Amino acid sequence: MKRPRPTPEDPSQSLERYVIPNLRNACDIMKLLGTSADGFKAADIARTLKIPVTTTLRIMATLQLEGYVRKVEGRFELGPVLIHLGNASLAGTEIRTAALPVLQQLTAATVETSHLAIPCDDRALIVAVQDSPHPLRAASRPGYLAELHCSSTGKIFLAFVHAHRFSEVLGKSALGRRTAQTLTVPAEIKREIELTRKRGYSLDNEEYHPGVRCLAAPVFSSDGTVVAAIGITAATVRFPKERIPEIASMVINAANELGRSLGYTGRQNSAA
Repeated sequence: MKRPRPTPEDPSQSLERYVIPNLRNACDIMKLLGTSADGFKAADIARTLKIPVTTTLRIMATLQLEGYVRKVEGRFELGPVLIHLGNASLAGTEIRTAALPVLQQLTAATVETSHLAIPCDDRALIVAVQDSPHPLRAASRPGYLAELHCSSTGKIFLAFVHAHRFSEVLGKSALGRRTAQTLTVPAEIKREIELTRKRGYSLDNEEYHPGVRCLAAPVFSSDGTVVAAIGITAATVRFPKERIPEIASMVINAANELGRSLGYTGRQNSAA
């Protein structure tokens, strides 16, 4: 996970001289662990992040002792301390507080699980979820970091947040194929992102999980930038392609409502 060299106009450049390399490595490790519920072996962490194995083992031992990670059957995963810290952080997040009633209304209207995500280190961070009343649900939980190229909220961020650095974002790591429907060719993803920008919503057509369809729309802040995405996750048997226009209209309206509460005065076009 190589970091770009700061440019002269980068405001973070003055902070680089104070960076502690292994503390940064520990931060990168925890971000990596957040991308998979299955965890990682130490050797896999070292290889993925290009950190020496001995350094990785020392960092993991420290994180494990402090409760930031735990080791289960030889694989490391995020630890219980982060649950408390994450809840404390999310509780103070303005956008999450504003989004909760909007998500409740959206789930009531669609009878499906709705969620809110924000951009986070070239991933989509799920920060709030309103569960469907259906007994069978397929949705990520708060704190999950979703890949951009195959998630509905991730595609929103590629279209509206990372459009100027599309190639850089997709080139940072191999594009994983989660299902047979996952797009992994940059040219195909770019066409999908252009379509997302044009129609004002994104689709995950069984690209993240088989049998699950997701749809998301951008949330604009007072300055007109996209700061979040609202999405719906549902089984394809309850969310067939014929329902896409209906669901898109409801999700876009919900995103517009949240945007207005954040001071956005424009309006996104309704789904065609």
